[in-house]
Amino acid sequence: MKSQHRFTAKLSVLNLAVCLSLSGHAVAETTEASTADKNSFEKIEVTARKRTESLFESPTAISSIGAGLIDSANMSNLDDIGKYVPNLNITRYGVGNAAHASVFIRGIGLQDHIITTDPGVGVYLDGVYLGRQMGANLSLPNVERVEVLRGPQGTLYGRNTLGGAVNIITKQPGSDNIVTVNAKAGSRGRVAGDVYLNSEVSESVSFSASGSYKKRDGVGKAINLANPEKEIGEEEELSGRIAAKFTVNNALSFTFTADAVDNEAGQSPYTIEFTEPLDGSNPFNGDFPLLTPDMIPSNPDDLATTVAGIESTGYSGWGTALTADWQVNDVYTAKFISSFRSSEYEGGLDDDASALNLSEFPEEGGADQYSFEIQVNATYENMDFVSGLYYFNEDGYTRSGPFVFSPWNTPNGLLNDGVTPSFGDYGYFDINQVTDSYALYFNTSYDVSDRLTVGGGLRYSQDEKKADAQFPSFAERKFESAKFDAVTWDINASYKLDNDMNVYGQVQKGYQTGGFPPRPFGGPAQFVSFDETHAINYEMGLKGQVLDNVSMLLAVFKTDYTDLALPFSDPTAGGGFVTIVENAGESEAMGFELETTIAVTPDFSIRSAIGYLDAEITHVDEGVIGIGKGDTPALTPKWTVMVAPSYFVDLSNGATVAMNANYSYRSEIQGQSVYNASETIDSRELVGFNVSYQAPEGDWEVTLYGENVLNEVYDQGRLQQSGFVGVMRSNDRSEFGIKFRQDFDL
Repeated sequence: MKSQHRFTAKLSVLNLAVCLSLSGHAVAETTEASTADKNSFEKIEVTARKRTESLFESPTAISSIGAGLIDSANMSNLDDIGKYVPNLNITRYGVGNAAHASVFIRGIGLQDHIITTDPGVGVYLDGVYLGRQMGANLSLPNVERVEVLRGPQGTLYGRNTLGGAVNIITKQPGSDNIVTVNAKAGSRGRVAGDVYLNSEVSESVSFSASGSYKKRDGVGKAINLANPEKEIGEEEELSGRIAAKFTVNNALSFTFTADAVDNEAGQSPYTIEFTEPLDGSNPFNGDFPLLTPDMIPSNPDDLATTVAGIESTGYSGWGTALTADWQVNDVYTAKFISSFRSSEYEGGLDDDASALNLSEFPEEGGADQYSFEIQVNATYENMDFVSGLYYFNEDGYTRSGPFVFSPWNTPNGLLNDGVTPSFGDYGYFDINQVTDSYALYFNTSYDVSDRLTVGGGLRYSQDEKKADAQFPSFAERKFESAKFDAVTWDINASYKLDNDMNVYGQVQKGYQTGGFPPRPFGGPAQFVSFDETHAINYEMGLKGQVLDNVSMLLAVFKTDYTDLALPFSDPTAGGGFVTIVENAGESEAMGFELETTIAVTPDFSIRSAIGYLDAEITHVDEGVIGIGKGDTPALTPKWTVMVAPSYFVDLSNGATVAMNANYSYRSEIQGQSVYNASETIDSRELVGFNVSYQAPEGDWEVTLYGENVLNEVYDQGRLQQSGFVGVMRSNDRSEFGIKFRQDFDL
């Protein structure tokens, strides 16, 4: 009953906004036409629902981040997008690798990266699903826009979009003949550059190509290594992409793309904080009582490890895709998308952050995946539909070794009872998984009248997984298999008000596939499958221009999750850092997102976003250790805020000076889905700016920039261990510099 009252209170925000939009129409009528023309907003089109439609008319919560905001807010990677979208949080922990991105939307996501874990939010590159969180922290040069869909997207996207989906849309080959060169230099040794080329070879052939390089010094050092490979927090990445479009005729075209990335970086800054005295008589502490605070570097960005190689990380990947678009006739269109992607990574953590060999886990992994999707779509006078068949296959692995986890796997080759470990002087594990996923979906919308549109969709998904694992506590390799399936659906309705505002309502069902636990160190009995998670989302929204100079996107929602797979990492379960995953709970999330753009004057605008999320675990099965009713899901801020003002000055010579600032806030969060004071991550605030001079012809631009100008150092993650908490620190420190852009006509 209390939850119902809270949700009713949230709905009052929507009621107030509807009243404002209705009354705003009368105010707009009195505005002078000339002012209205200057302040009118460009129509934003999105393809998040696999059809081209207006952002204001799409009956779901979508944020569209265009190339302009990406540049003016200095967004260079996907995790930067997580600073500017309401109720979106992107964090990094996975083995200290900078290529890792854990995406959380409305309190749903997963920070683990091991092959048997699937993300709770799907990330897509030009319609191709990226199955792994490792490598998802993509660089964003020459991106047209990033679309963020909040809430379960079980109909059009299917599995592993329980929290939502993120679509990265790159610039496609077109009729322009242009070369754009960008260069960047700044503090902390920042050097970066990229080039983009688009050429129309003939009426039927066009292609584009881009290449990007970036490098930055680290923030700390591996102080006990004679010749460390990298500084802590160092960045270096080379990436490229090509695309070619062949137009057979007005009805048929083919687009081929290929991309690659090579990232060689330093480990993300990591340290530990002691939470309790270590007890030498406690076998779970083992040799850890030898660890004392004076062994931890005074600079928390430094690392005291003596394990060579663990201070550096790497990620490499490449992919290809072929898309065929066929306009069958005036009604029907068909699309075929096929893709192949391959990736490998290496990293690791010295969990005790000291010179002692107590807990070191070097790791490597990789995955090959391919997918096929066939769509048949249609547009009638009053109706359109999207339908498709989908297949996805992934073959991946994770392995670690030689690792140390005292007292079970120790450098002297002996356990506490004097028995030599079966895997040699140190520990070793590997875990492998093959996934086959199939789906059939249908989604439609129907215009009942000029104002009212109703729609809905249905999807059937089936996942088959085969996994095997070998851990020190296993007498032999264990093989497991499991099958999961689900029917997901959505219904929606939208209505256009007198002032062209659009109000909508929808109900969605989402599906998170089941799987196998990532770290069953306790023995083969832990390596058993867990079931899928389901969610139903209730949402109402209001979109459009409240006034000629004010646009608004408002969503109010309540989501119920059942059979919730709750991961909980326990360092005392024996033999290693055990991650237990059980379908042990239920949770609910309710809140709102409000995004506005206000053209204060023709030259001054303010874009803002605010998200509120009240999420809690409402039920935990009896016997589940560590997680309790009332706990908050992991990495879930209650408040997310963004403000980005822009001011333009037209000079007498025709040049333009643009001044942009950006502010981002995330309230405190928990490192795991359990309340531990030691795992509480404090709130953080980030401030940046751009001041640009654009030449009269618009063909070149120079920009002074500042990122995280207050040098806010914040935690990316916190995990409680035996007597201490491991802290992954941020790497996006203050940076100031200059950027230059030049366009050339071919």
